[in-house]
Amino acid sequence: MTAFRFDLIATDGRARAGLLRTPHGDVPTPVFMPVGTQGTVKAVSPRDLKDLGATMILSNTYHLYLRPGDERIARLGGLHRFMAWDGPILTDSGGFQVFSLAPMRRVDADGVTFRSHIDGSEHRFTPEKVIAIQENLGADIITCLDECAPPTDYEYNRQALERTHAWAERCRAAHRRADQALFGIVQGGVFPDLREASARFITGLGFAGYAIGGLSVGEPKEQTYAVLELLDGLLPSDRPRYLMGVGTPEDLVEGVARGVDMFDCVLPTRMARNGGVLTRHGRLNLRNACYADDPGPLLPDCTCYTCTHFSRAYLRHLILANEILGAHLLTLHNLHLMLTIVREIRESILAGRFAAYREAFWRE
Repeated sequence: MTAFRFDLIATDGRARAGLLRTPHGDVPTPVFMPVGTQGTVKAVSPRDLKDLGATMILSNTYHLYLRPGDERIARLGGLHRFMAWDGPILTDSGGFQVFSLAPMRRVDADGVTFRSHIDGSEHRFTPEKVIAIQENLGADIITCLDECAPPTDYEYNRQALERTHAWAERCRAAHRRADQALFGIVQGGVFPDLREASARFITGLGFAGYAIGGLSVGEPKEQTYAVLELLDGLLPSDRPRYLMGVGTPEDLVEGVARGVDMFDCVLPTRMARNGGVLTRHGRLNLRNACYADDPGPLLPDCTCYTCTHFSRAYLRHLILANEILGAHLLTLHNLHLMLTIVREIRESILAGRFAAYREAFWRE
């Protein structure tokens, strides 16, 4: 048996249900991956994640490289042992974080030089360096170094695409560990010709899976969905498709409707630390005074630990008092909602009723 395999089990229209087989366990898809940027999903423990039903998490190459260092993590037995998470892990390449440092980085054909956001020290990422870091970390799925350009700047995207494609070839050549699956990344902003060119080039290199980068970074949702519809017809059906950094409840439903298998987003955890509560349609801000005397749960039909034990009034008190428990409890709720939705979506695909599920989701 190979270390990594993707089995497509069922389709319903463009929606897909599959199974990712990795060295650290199987992952039913569609899947939402909670984000553990620095080797921890903020405010929750690995035990909490297991209890919530999380099957796979994401960690970030850039942050772990800077602190505590990928070589230290390797000496301590790899990222799984280091953070006591025995399930599958995906690491992104760090490219998005580096390119978000705009004034603190310099890009050339060979790679990118940047300054640490922690202490200002200078560092350099090349395709080969990024693969070496991720091999030290030991994630089950690793990703190529890419350049994430502003989505509506055609010339910038055209030039960035040339670098992304060249770097993908170099990443593939540098990849050594057979127990890690390497995903290529399709870029090209909102421009159909660039996206098609990128999809054809990247898939031609024969990666284990394909990530879709450069979306949900400021462009209208309609443009995001148009790109996904285009790529659904261009990406191989027998490989997983991963939509990077996208993950609201509606994004899960509409992404799956356009052939996406994997999602990640910091939104659920970041919102929770700021008093934000996810619902299936929209958000609640517990800092609002209207919740000060509210004895009800966050959501009346939610079965998460937070909703079945605590009132809006109490949770608002925790947030306003800056109590750690507040961030913990809201994070539990937000992740529970996201993981429940992807589970419902998968069940609807297997039952051949995804279209009905999608219609009911928007009708509620």
